[in-house]
Amino acid sequence: MPIATLMAAQYAKAPGNYMAYFSSFDYLQQAFDEFSARHPDVPTWRQARQMDERAREDFIARFAPDSAGIAFAVLGGSFAEGIDLPGTRLVGAFIATLGLPQLNPVNEEMKRRMDATFGFGFGYEYTYLFPGIRKVVQAAGRIIRTPADRGHLVLIDDRFGRPDVLGLLPRWWKVERAGLRNLAS
Repeated sequence: MPIATLMAAQYAKAPGNYMAYFSSFDYLQQAFDEFSARHPDVPTWRQARQMDERAREDFIARFAPDSAGIAFAVLGGSFAEGIDLPGTRLVGAFIATLGLPQLNPVNEEMKRRMDATFGFGFGYEYTYLFPGIRKVVQAAGRIIRTPADRGHLVLIDDRFGRPDVLGLLPRWWKVERAGLRNLAS
């Protein structure tokens, strides 16, 4: 799996605590299993479905200033926003998806109505793209909280290289194309 190789290479280059974000628990589990099998020397832990308060606290406690490892979580979930891991408690994140909302009848109706109101194409942007990018930026905010913070953000999905998506990312992110992935740090 190229994602496991990419994550291991970044971890080896700049060890520390990382968060890896995926679009669903199923995708998270597949990536976790693959990474853990290929790189058993790297400490890993993962978000579980319906974690209680104690389990969430234990998950966050693993991000100690002197520890290192990769935590796997769901983009848009409880570990993608509202947590503060200052300093070396979190040195980077991997985001393996644009975070687009699910394709379902409700979202498709919203898209259709947005297209009818604002013009064709705007429905997709307002229903899917903008909410997805908001999740990505929110997750990236776990790394960079103040002007003094530094970290590595690896955007894995090829769609991050599209001009319409690049134009939505914060202008201060330094985005570099690196093969089939983009790196902002």
